[in-house]
Amino acid sequence: MKKQELIHIHGLLAQVQNQCEEWEDDTFAMEEYEDLGVRPTSIHKSKTDHKAAVFKLAKGVTKGIDAEESEPLAAKAD
Repeated sequence: MKKQELIHIHGLLAQVQNQCEEWEDDTFAMEEYEDLGVRPTSIHKSKTDHKAAVFKLAKGVTKGIDAEESEPLAAKAD
């Protein structure tokens, strides 16, 4: 994956994070992501830095969604 593509994904995940935080303030713990200090606008950072940020951000968002989901949903056929 190219650096430009990682930056684009990073930006999209940051938007998802912002929206999720508006819905649930305390569920989404993003300390690991914040500690990296890499933002989608940090284009001077390396490809490796953005890749790490994408993984930390995705991990934080999915943990928040998992914490929010308390009971499993029943499977339904259309």
